[in-house]
Order: sequence, then C-alpha cells, then structure tokens
Amino acid sequence: MEITLKAARRFVEEIPAPLVVVGVWGGELSEAGQKLDQKHRKALSGMMQALHFKGEFGESLLVPLSSQRSQKEGPEFALLFGLGKKRGVSLETVRKAGAKLVQTVAKLGFKEAASETFLAEKFGKEAASYALAEGALLGGYSWAKYKTSNPSGKRSEKLRLWLARAAGAAVARAEVVAQAVHYARDLVNEPPNVLTPVELARRASEMAQALGLEVEVWDEQQIQEAGMGAYYGVAQGSANPPRFIQLTYKPQTASRRTVALVGKGLTFDTGGYSLKPSESQITMKGDMAGAAAVLGAMQAIARLQPPVEVRAYIAAAENMISGAAYRVSDVLTSLSGKTIEVLNTDAEGRLTLADAITYADRQGADAIVELSTLTGACVVALGEKVAGLFTNEPRWGREVQEAAERAGEKVWPLPLEEEYLEALKSDTADLKNTHGRSRSAGAITAALFLAEFTDKPLVHLDIAGPAYSEKSHDLGPAGGTGFGVRTLVELLGH
Repeated sequence: MEITLKAARRFVEEIPAPLVVVGVWGGELSEAGQKLDQKHRKALSGMMQALHFKGEFGESLLVPLSSQRSQKEGPEFALLFGLGKKRGVSLETVRKAGAKLVQTVAKLGFKEAASETFLAEKFGKEAASYALAEGALLGGYSWAKYKTSNPSGKRSEKLRLWLARAAGAAVARAEVVAQAVHYARDLVNEPPNVLTPVELARRASEMAQALGLEVEVWDEQQIQEAGMGAYYGVAQGSANPPRFIQLTYKPQTASRRTVALVGKGLTFDTGGYSLKPSESQITMKGDMAGAAAVLGAMQAIARLQPPVEVRAYIAAAENMISGAAYRVSDVLTSLSGKTIEVLNTDAEGRLTLADAITYADRQGADAIVELSTLTGACVVALGEKVAGLFTNEPRWGREVQEAAERAGEKVWPLPLEEEYLEALKSDTADLKNTHGRSRSAGAITAALFLAEFTDKPLVHLDIAGPAYSEKSHDLGPAGGTGFGVRTLVELLGH
C-alpha cells in the first residue's frame, strides 16, 4: 500500500476528507469523538449503544454521517476505532493502532481519510504523532514484486491519511524511519538468486552514493589479502563471491564518538556440510537480516544527520556446498590472528562476524553494535518476538536496551557468562566455533565467541526470532520485519 501522510493543524472534523476517524478508549468516545458526536446529533454514541460497541483494540464501527449533515460540507462517514482499555495503554498501543487503522480504512475502500492523533492528550502531541505515523506507514507495507498480477512491482493501493493536530516534525521523522524499515524489509524479502552478496553490495553502494555516505566494497581478493580467513573460509564454497561492505557517515560538526554497526550478511545459508534440513532452509534468505537492519539504519542516519560518526560493516557471503567449501575440522585463521577449529559449518555467521568485528575495532570504533540472526537457541529462550541482548560493557548495553524500549522493539538482556568460555577452547586451535554436541547455552556461547574479537564496548543483538515472521504481525505482513532499524536510529539518530 502506498500511504501519504499529511500533518494538519486543524481539528479532525474540519479536514475535508470523506472519512473521519475518532478513537474509542475505555468504552468511551475520545474528546474529538464527543465533539463530532454533538455536531451530528448523537449519531456516534447512538450507534455505539445500539450495537453494543465497546471499542476493544482494533475493533471498528463505520457510522454514516450524510443524513446527519446540515450542510453538504464535512465528512460523509465516521469510523469509530477501538483503542482498548485505559489500563496498560502505551505508545506501542498508538503505533499498533496506526498499523491496524490503515489496513481497516483500505479494506473499506477509502482513498482518503482524516484521523485524530490518538492519545495525544496522554502522551503529548509529538510522541503520539510519531507513534501513530510510524505505525501507519509500517502497517501499510506490502511486498508483491514478483507477483505476475502486479508486473510493475509497485504497491498498488493508495491512501492519503491526514493526522489532525499532529506535530509535523514528528510525522516527517516517522516517514524517514519507516522508509528505512521498508528498505530493510525489501532486502530480506528478496529471493536469494536475486540478492547475492554482489547484488547486496551494489544496492548498498547505490543507496550510500545517493545519500552522500562514504562507501567502499572489497572483492574476494581484497578480503583474502586483508587476512580475513574466517570470513573467507565460509564464503569460499559458493559460486557467488563474497563482498565486504563498508559505509561511513560523518557529521558536519565535530563527532562526539564513533559507533560501528556490524550486520550478519549471509544472503543464503544451506548450513554447508553440516546441512540444514530442507524445511529449515526456507527462511534462510533472511539470514542477512542483520545486514539489512544496518543498511536501513544507515539510510535513516544519512537523512537525519545526527552528531555522531557511524560506520557500518557487512561481511556478505553465501554458505554453500561444493568441492571448495570449508569442512568440519578445518582450522581457519581469523583477521585477529586467532585460529578457529570448525566443529559445525552451520555455525558460519559467527566466523564472518569475527573478522568484521575485528576490523571495526581496528578502524577506531569507540563502541560496536552487532546484529545477527545467529542462533536458534535464542529463539528457544525468548521466542519469535524478542531479541537477545549480550554485552561486555553494562553501560553500553543499557544504552542500547533503552533505545530499543523507546523505539518499541523488544530486546531482553542475557548473561555473557564467562565460565562458559571454557567450552569454546580447542585442543587443536585457539577456539572452536561451537561448544560441541551440548545444546545448552547455545546463544550465550555464540555471544562469548564474538566477544573474543574486540575489547571495545560491544552489544550483540541476536535477532533470530523477530527478524522474520512467517505470518502477518501487528506492524506488517509476513516476511522480513526490519527489526533493529528503529533501535539503531533511536540510539544514534538524535
């Protein structure tokens, strides 16, 4: 769906649109709804009473106003939109309401509508405007590029939505962030025969050049010459060569600090010789969701111009099977110089990330945030809605966690338990890439492995659960969610 948002200074009933939307909160009409109800001779409250409409979250009731209008001007219909109970309401309620609202209006067939800015009196105009606008834009996302019924690949439905009494700057910021999430979702949703490492690098370069970011891409020869043996070990089995992608944003004023973003960029993962079952490979086009989140965040950061230098690093590759592919028991030499014994070729992401994190450290990052669809163990622990947060520096961890909370993305801190590091020690090399046959603490040992490649403050976000949804969710359809973009922008984009 193609959504155009307009922030209006006027009250909702004063906006010339055929449909006006007002909230029902705690079973009662909002203040804007009450004013509209009085103007139209209790048409709204009368219909609520007649149909026993309580306004549970997401419920809606369409009320015709044509017969109630004393003049031919003004809306023809009112949509009563349920915001649920007053207890427990939050900005996430507003965000989800925005997503549900645009879907409801589109189903009703309206091309233009005016909505009050829900709960602005409770959370403030700016915060409510941002959450509602962001939710509406995220909820309107669709992916139909390869549908033959949509040969242009464009989002065919169009909706113009006016937000009454909204903060224009907040709406404009929400548009920037939502577009960045859409960019990340598009990347994740691309099929792997299209989005190879080379194509991912091309799109990253195209985006960076359009927005004035510095960009550098290394080919397989440069990757080998740099000494990225762990990364190249994973990549060497594919006919599609790897690409190491580097983007840099520099503020116009003196930077307070330099933050590195590292995203896992496996554009497809078979598991290598430790082959995944067929059903487990179905979502492996999304194994580059960390890279997609980093690229989406860089797009938004370039537009928002925060006063902090941000560098992004993506070790893009495929993990495939061939005569050249790496094997179990191989020993790889990482960029750091540490040697790694491969016990499982399906634990490939941490190998590519080890070299990317080392490189980010050496390039002078003050702190690092890394995002990856790293372990199924984290999904077992936290489910499909919550990312695991691991850190070697509590202050940096809290800063990222608080940014995620403000952004409305769910993360939960898990311990970087150093006693478990013993399980990663190898008799053959410095480290093993897994802790062997044991299935315990898999997410923790993976995080411990990554932490071995930097002494800088590091946050590792294991986004294996929330990065990809196999069914529609509160803020969009099935497929890539763009998880992590909003957290990174909230962390860096002020």
